Amino acid sequence: VQVVESGGGLVQPGGSLRLSCTASGIAFETSTLQWFRQSPGKVREWVATISTNSIANYADPVKGRFTISRDNARNTVYLEMYNLKPEDTAVYYCKIVPGAWGQGTQVTVSS
Repeated sequence: VQVVESGGGLVQPGGSLRLSCTASGIAFETSTLQWFRQSPGKVREWVATISTNSIANYADPVKGRFTISRDNARNTVYLEMYNLKPEDTAVYYCKIVPGAWGQGTQVTVSS
Protein backbone atom coordinates (compact mmCIF):
# COMPACT_ATOMS: atom_id res chain seq x y z
CA VAL A 1 0.00 0.00 0.00
CA GLN A 2 1.30 3.44 -0.91
CA VAL A 3 -0.37 6.72 0.00
CA VAL A 4 1.14 9.99 -1.24
CA GLU A 5 -0.05 13.52 -0.47
CA SER A 6 0.86 16.61 -2.47
CA GLY A 7 -0.17 20.19 -2.95
CA GLY A 8 0.99 21.82 0.26
CA GLY A 9 2.86 25.08 0.40
CA LEU A 10 2.99 28.62 1.69
CA VAL A 11 -0.10 30.76 1.24
CA GLN A 12 -1.23 34.12 2.56
CA PRO A 13 -4.21 34.43 4.90
CA GLY A 14 -7.40 34.36 2.87
CA GLY A 15 -5.78 32.28 0.16
CA SER A 16 -6.59 28.82 -1.19
CA LEU A 17 -4.86 25.51 -1.74
CA ARG A 18 -5.86 22.12 -3.07
CA LEU A 19 -4.29 19.04 -1.55
CA SER A 20 -4.24 15.70 -3.36
CA CYS A 21 -3.73 12.19 -2.04
CA THR A 22 -3.19 9.26 -4.36
CA ALA A 23 -3.22 5.65 -3.18
CA SER A 24 -2.14 2.40 -4.74
CA GLY A 25 -2.30 -1.23 -3.71
CA ILE A 26 -5.60 -0.76 -1.93
CA ALA A 27 -9.32 -1.12 -2.70
CA PHE A 28 -9.76 2.61 -3.08
CA GLU A 29 -13.31 2.64 -4.40
CA THR A 30 -14.63 0.71 -1.37
CA SER A 31 -12.65 2.71 1.21
CA THR A 32 -13.64 5.61 3.41
CA LEU A 33 -11.13 8.43 3.04
CA GLN A 34 -10.06 11.01 5.58
CA TRP A 35 -7.86 14.05 6.05
CA PHE A 36 -6.16 14.87 9.34
CA ARG A 37 -3.74 17.61 10.36
CA GLN A 38 -1.13 18.12 13.02
CA SER A 39 0.35 21.39 14.22
CA PRO A 40 3.60 21.59 16.22
CA GLY A 41 3.01 20.61 19.82
CA LYS A 42 -0.55 19.46 19.19
CA VAL A 43 -2.19 16.10 18.70
CA ARG A 44 -3.23 15.04 15.23
CA GLU A 45 -6.81 16.15 14.60
CA TRP A 46 -9.46 14.97 12.20
CA VAL A 47 -10.39 17.40 9.42
CA ALA A 48 -12.79 15.69 7.02
CA THR A 49 -14.18 12.34 5.90
CA ILE A 50 -15.74 11.21 2.65
CA SER A 51 -17.61 7.93 2.49
CA THR A 52 -17.74 5.41 -0.33
CA ASN A 53 -20.93 7.08 -1.59
CA SER A 54 -19.33 10.55 -1.31
CA ILE A 55 -21.05 11.72 1.83
CA ALA A 56 -18.75 14.31 3.42
CA ASN A 57 -18.33 15.40 7.03
CA TYR A 58 -16.13 18.16 8.42
CA ALA A 59 -14.63 19.28 11.69
CA ASP A 60 -16.19 22.50 12.97
CA PRO A 61 -13.05 24.66 12.49
CA VAL A 62 -13.02 23.99 8.74
CA LYS A 63 -16.72 23.68 7.98
CA GLY A 64 -17.74 26.01 5.18
CA ARG A 65 -14.12 26.61 4.12
CA PHE A 66 -12.82 23.15 3.17
CA THR A 67 -14.24 20.66 0.66
CA ILE A 68 -13.31 16.98 0.45
CA SER A 69 -13.91 15.07 -2.76
CA ARG A 70 -12.82 11.83 -4.39
CA ASP A 71 -12.04 10.57 -7.88
CA ASN A 72 -12.17 6.80 -7.83
CA ALA A 73 -10.94 6.54 -11.42
CA ARG A 74 -7.70 8.21 -10.32
CA ASN A 75 -7.52 6.66 -6.83
CA THR A 76 -7.29 10.21 -5.53
CA VAL A 77 -8.91 12.18 -2.73
CA TYR A 78 -8.75 15.97 -2.64
CA LEU A 79 -9.02 18.63 0.02
CA GLU A 80 -9.83 22.07 -1.31
CA MET A 81 -9.13 24.76 1.25
CA TYR A 82 -10.46 28.30 0.98
CA ASN A 83 -10.17 31.41 3.14
CA LEU A 84 -7.15 29.92 4.87
CA LYS A 85 -6.20 31.19 8.31
CA PRO A 86 -2.88 31.09 10.18
CA GLU A 87 -4.38 28.50 12.52
CA ASP A 88 -4.76 26.15 9.54
CA THR A 89 -0.97 25.83 9.45
CA ALA A 90 -0.14 22.16 9.92
CA VAL A 91 1.09 19.00 8.28
CA TYR A 92 -1.91 17.49 6.50
CA TYR A 93 -2.24 13.72 6.31
CA CYS A 94 -4.44 11.50 4.20
CA LYS A 95 -5.82 8.28 5.65
CA ILE A 96 -7.36 5.37 3.81
CA VAL A 97 -9.57 3.74 6.45
CA PRO A 98 -8.81 1.65 8.42
CA GLY A 99 -5.14 2.50 8.71
CA ALA A 100 -3.11 3.44 5.63
CA TRP A 101 -1.49 6.85 6.08
CA GLY A 102 0.53 9.10 3.84
CA GLN A 103 3.67 10.92 4.83
CA GLY A 104 1.97 14.30 5.05
CA THR A 105 2.25 17.61 3.24
CA GLN A 106 3.05 20.92 4.93
CA VAL A 107 0.59 23.81 4.71
CA THR A 108 1.77 27.16 6.02
CA VAL A 109 -0.56 30.14 6.17
CA SER A 110 1.38 33.32 6.78
CA SER A 111 1.81 36.83 5.46
